[in-house]
Amino acid sequence: MRIISSEFNNYEFIPSKFTCDGDNINPAIEFLDVPETAKSLVLMMEDLDDKTKTLHWLVWNIDPKTVKISKNSVPFRAIQGRNSYDKIGYSGPCPASGTHLYKLSLYALSTVISLTDVAEKADVEREMEGYKIEKAELVGCYERARSDSYT
Repeated sequence: MRIISSEFNNYEFIPSKFTCDGDNINPAIEFLDVPETAKSLVLMMEDLDDKTKTLHWLVWNIDPKTVKISKNSVPFRAIQGRNSYDKIGYSGPCPASGTHLYKLSLYALSTVISLTDVAEKADVEREMEGYKIEKAELVGCYERARSDSYT
């Protein structure tokens, strides 16, 4: 199983359009070679360089036949959960300083998760236990633009 994006390659910079400095919308991503036995998919986006592993996006019960999530969209009938900003949905990269790595993790599950959109990452991880078939990752980088002018 693989996860790719037409917006950036693995370990390349995420365009600012998909961050707090831009439109703050999710990038287009594609899923390849999803196991035929999968009943659902889970997608998480985390900041790997933040001590608390800030969660930027959490989506579960994605139909395993889904091959693409378009820019600024969510798959039909999938459920978005609460991110670290206490928001349901996508919140783009927004590091306080330096370059951070952001990991999109895709999990193929042998079950459908029975949680509502008020669920958080820990709830989804607990529900996934024992049902993970496969995992794929895509990592992007982002550093916020700095102003070098002093006024």
